[in-house]
Amino acid sequence: MRDDYRRASARRVVAIVACGLFLAGLMVLDLTTGPSGMPLSDVLQGLRDGPEGADKGIATILWQLRMPQTLMGALVGACLGTAGLQMQTILGNPLASPFTLGFSAAAGFGAALAIMYGDIIPLPNYLVTPLAAFSMTLVGCGLVYLITRLRGATPEILVLGGIAVLFFFQSVQSLLQYLASPEVLQQIVFWLFGSLLKSSWTSVTVVSVIFVGCLPMILRDVWSLTVLRLGDANAASLGLAVDALRLRTFAVVALLTAAAVSFVGTIGFVGLIAPHAARALVGEDHRFALPLSAITGAVILIGASVFGKFISPAAAIPVGIITAVAGVPILFAIIARRGGRSGGAA
Repeated sequence: MRDDYRRASARRVVAIVACGLFLAGLMVLDLTTGPSGMPLSDVLQGLRDGPEGADKGIATILWQLRMPQTLMGALVGACLGTAGLQMQTILGNPLASPFTLGFSAAAGFGAALAIMYGDIIPLPNYLVTPLAAFSMTLVGCGLVYLITRLRGATPEILVLGGIAVLFFFQSVQSLLQYLASPEVLQQIVFWLFGSLLKSSWTSVTVVSVIFVGCLPMILRDVWSLTVLRLGDANAASLGLAVDALRLRTFAVVALLTAAAVSFVGTIGFVGLIAPHAARALVGEDHRFALPLSAITGAVILIGASVFGKFISPAAAIPVGIITAVAGVPILFAIIARRGGRSGGAA
C-alpha cells in the first residue's frame, strides 16, 4: 500500500516537472516571436549576455519589450490557474472560476472609470488604471464578503452574491461605455480584451510580490482544501472549520485575481480550464494539483501569446480573445464529459 502511494506520488511529481519544462520551452518560443522576429540563437545569446549585452538592439527588444510580456503571461496564468482551482474547490462547482464572483466585471468597471476620469488623479496614467482595476476588484470582493457575513458562507450564497456583483458592475460598466467618447470607448474596449502588451517590469514586480505573498496562505490550507473535496459534512466531521476556510480562500482568490487582471485586463477561461487539466493529471490532492494548476494556467496563457503572434506577427492578437475562443469548445467538452458521467451513474 505504501509502495503504491509512493509510486503514485512519484508519477505526479514527474507530471509537474514535465509541465514545468514544457512551460520553459514555450516561454523561450514566446521570446523568439514578435513583429521584428528573432532567431533562437539570438535569444539564447541575449539571455546569456543579460540586459547590458553587447548587442544593444537584441538587449532592448529581449529585456525591455518581450521579457516583461512573457513573464507577465506566466505570472497571470499562474494566478488565474491557482485561483480557479481554489474557487472550484470551495464552491464544489466544476464550472466555477475567479470570474464567477464578479471580480472581472469589477476590474473592468474600475479600469473604465480610470480611463474616463483618471486625469483628475495626480498619478501617472500607467498607474491609475491598474490601481483602479485592483481597487474595484477588492470592492467587489468586499460586497460578496458582506453578503456572506449576512447570510452564511455556503457555496450557494457565494455564487448568488457573486452573480449579483457581476451584474451590478457589468451594468455600471456599460453605462460608462455608453457615456464615453469614441476615443475613450476604444481604450476601454482594448483594455477589456486582455493584452500582455501593457506589461512592464513594474507590473511584473507587483504581480510577483502579490503572488509570492499569497503562497503562505495557500500552502497553509493545502490539506484542508483536499479534505473539502470530500464534501462539507465529511470535512466538518474531521474537525475542519468549513466556513472559515471558504472565507480565507475567497480572500486569496480575490487578491490573485485582482493582481492578474489589474495590469493586463480581463482574461477568461484560464481559471476554468487549468484546474481541470491539473486534476486530470494528478488527481484531487492539492499538494500536487495546486502547483500543476498554476503551471497549466501559465502554459495556456503563454501558448495563447505564441499563437497570437504566429497568426498576426505585425499586431499580436490580444490573449484574452484567443483564450475566450479556445475556451468555449473546451467548456463544452467539460460539460459533455460530466454529463456523460452523470448519465452513467444514473
